[in-house]
Amino acid sequence: MAHYAFIDPTSNLVVKVLTGVDENITQIDTDGTEVGGSTEAWESFYAAQPWNSGLICKRTSYNAETNGYRGHYAGIDYTYDAVNDVFISPQPYPSWVLDENFDWQPPTPRPADASYENPYRWSEEDLEWVAI
Repeated sequence: MAHYAFIDPTSNLVVKVLTGVDENITQIDTDGTEVGGSTEAWESFYAAQPWNSGLICKRTSYNAETNGYRGHYAGIDYTYDAVNDVFISPQPYPSWVLDENFDWQPPTPRPADASYENPYRWSEEDLEWVAI
């Protein structure tokens, strides 16, 4: 299964994500025309549906981080960066900045000993990690 994100063109925010047809599948539409066969064809098909009127459709992937496909799997309120063709998650805290991989990074690195057994939380007020 493939997944498709729908983007509001005025804000570049993802407003919905759906599970659709794999990009390599070709189907015959109700009017007899061939649909699909490529990512771009399915993006165009889904964007043209009446319930997606005015939205931009882009394929997204759960394997995005390992295969480099548009950076991250898109979710609601993610931003689509058309210049870099990536989805960017919402900024978790005002002090965090994007790195070259479009991941949010805190101004202070997470402690090396942080783990499930030794949890920390981010304190935006103090701009540091605090042991829980």
